[in-house]
Amino acid sequence: MKASTFVYPWDVNGDPEAAARIAALGVRQATLAAAYHSTRALTPRHPRHRIVTAEHASVLYPTDDRWQGRALRPYAAGDWAPGDAFGEAADALSAAGLEVHTWVVLAHNSRLGAEHPDTSVVNAYGDRYPWAPCIAQPATRGYLVDLAVEAAVRPGAAGTELESLGWYGLQHLHAHDKTGGVPLGDAGMYLMALCFCATCRAGYGEQGVDADELASAVRTALEPLWQGTATDEGWPTVEKLLGASNTAATRGWRDETARTLQETAVRAVRAAAPEGFQILLHADPVTYHVGANPGVDPEHILSVADGVVVPCSGGPGLLTPFARARKDAVIAANFPVISEMGGSPGTLAADVARARDLGATEVRLYHAGLASDGDLEAIREALAGL
Repeated sequence: MKASTFVYPWDVNGDPEAAARIAALGVRQATLAAAYHSTRALTPRHPRHRIVTAEHASVLYPTDDRWQGRALRPYAAGDWAPGDAFGEAADALSAAGLEVHTWVVLAHNSRLGAEHPDTSVVNAYGDRYPWAPCIAQPATRGYLVDLAVEAAVRPGAAGTELESLGWYGLQHLHAHDKTGGVPLGDAGMYLMALCFCATCRAGYGEQGVDADELASAVRTALEPLWQGTATDEGWPTVEKLLGASNTAATRGWRDETARTLQETAVRAVRAAAPEGFQILLHADPVTYHVGANPGVDPEHILSVADGVVVPCSGGPGLLTPFARARKDAVIAANFPVISEMGGSPGTLAADVARARDLGATEVRLYHAGLASDGDLEAIREALAGL
């Protein structure tokens, strides 16, 4: 099975041994960040630094003139990834014999929400999520599609992996995050992700639902979850608490909004890319989920993209619906492999074998730059046995 590891440009640039070290893991591909959200990242082997602080979401290459005169545009990186950081790292990884694919984070951008608050998701209580651009708004959709094209189709890249191309919600871990005191579960997370910006309010109206009444219904539905008096059973709980007609209205609006954005973005990337360029989406087959791996209908998304990258931190079970939907698609099982971040590099060989049995065609490893030496050795051993 083809294996790839996620990498940041700052893992490679300035470290003459990094690219060869990554190639020696036994991976054939590096999925290299080209557009990424704010983060604080460890670089345990870099000769010049140990901590990189990316202060805001940014692109890791010089942008072109498509953004001139536009209010919504990507932000340049600061000193954590100056110049064409992606291009420099891509050249080094390619020279080490690795195929390079771009890693593009889209609807996840706290600075965009801070500087353009009207672009953010607004929940039923009126709270804004500055990290979560509302993907229904026309200007935001145009920004995301053009960002997908520019960041995905970088010189030397053979493909792309598009993350957070869909609805985002409450799950983003904000600075010094303190939102875990009440276990909302799947049902609560869906209800807290429902957007009530002006565009979405109009969208609910198109579904035959008054937005004010819907927002009130959402707040009422959430109350038992806040109080801990409702058992979360996922989607059945949403329908029970919100009511069938209101639930159908939210799904009608949100599903169509996400689907058309995904279709438009993939079509635009394909039009700009060379022949044979691979386009994958980070995705979850539980259709109402939101976040970095937005929920999708497996048959639909695999009719649009070449494949999916599927989160397997809780096991490989989410692979099955995608594997059943299309036999020739790329189904990449994404495993965390950093022990101190919940990964299990010691069981990677067994995990990959199980994923293969469930239909995985490729493996993704999160994340070579962040892993300890011991984790890297466990990865090498596991991949050597595949």
